[in-house]
Amino acid sequence: MSNPTRTYLDFERPIAELDAKIEELQSVSERNGEDAPDVAEEVAKLRQKSATQLKNLYAKLDPWQKTMVARHPERPHLKDFLAGLITDFEELSGDRRFSEDHAIVGGLGRFRGRAVVVMGHEKGHDTQTRLKHNFGMARPEGYRKAARLMDLADKFSLPVLTFVDTAGAYPGVGAEERGQSEAIARSTERCLTLGTPLISVITGEGGSGGAVALASANTVMMLEHSIYSVISPEGCASILWRDGAKARDAAIAMKITAQDLIALKIIDKIITEPVGGAHRDRDAAIKAVGDAMEENLSSLEGLDPATLRKKRRERFLAIGRSLMEPAA
Repeated sequence: MSNPTRTYLDFERPIAELDAKIEELQSVSERNGEDAPDVAEEVAKLRQKSATQLKNLYAKLDPWQKTMVARHPERPHLKDFLAGLITDFEELSGDRRFSEDHAIVGGLGRFRGRAVVVMGHEKGHDTQTRLKHNFGMARPEGYRKAARLMDLADKFSLPVLTFVDTAGAYPGVGAEERGQSEAIARSTERCLTLGTPLISVITGEGGSGGAVALASANTVMMLEHSIYSVISPEGCASILWRDGAKARDAAIAMKITAQDLIALKIIDKIITEPVGGAHRDRDAAIKAVGDAMEENLSSLEGLDPATLRKKRRERFLAIGRSLMEPAA
């Protein structure tokens, strides 16, 4: 039966209409029982039609539609990945300077038998938790906490796994007064100097320096319908055209999709999502992320700290060199 609480995006209206029809027919069947034997056949046909339309629709999403999928409220967030992939998780809080920032959650745990440090942005899933986690937009305390956790990983030779999902760092006055830019830079620097394997996955939005501060890793991967950009499409449109309504044009121009970024060699791997997006089958999406992380972690195990730092440094230097190369 279709999920009555499912949130449909604007471009999914044809699918929503079909699912509503399926639900209506199923209700009729339940009321009439064996008196409506033709209903089951009709429902099966509609289900097949809905599945086909969904597959065709998601096979040709444009960058703005992918942005909408990346922001879907039912998309798995950090706490879903922690619940599905990390056992014995012990959250660590505070930056030891000012306060606790709930936008970044992190701590110690086990990933498929390996002791790890894990952290990421948490957006929240309802009004109360979104406010608590500030919609995943971290203040300086969050990035200082991230650097503290990476210090811990270095001290005990633990690999670090990060899950990135943020529109960007919080731009509030208080955050700026407490050194937002410096905190982001320090966290980014700590990623680059880490002597243990660091693997990052962009699970939803990867926004600006707020994302880079956790994603300057040995391996950077993206879920198929995630986005990764220097600024939001709305912000870019407001700057270039002074019109936020041109966000779709900005999304296309900025090359923010996983497919664009792997072609530019900015990311290393695209993790395939279930048909219709990660929000339609969270368990499958979480398992796919776990499998990709495990594969890449295994390839980095055994490398000494100097080699890990060198490979990480060369990875990011190569991006700048490749983007500066003249077109053929």
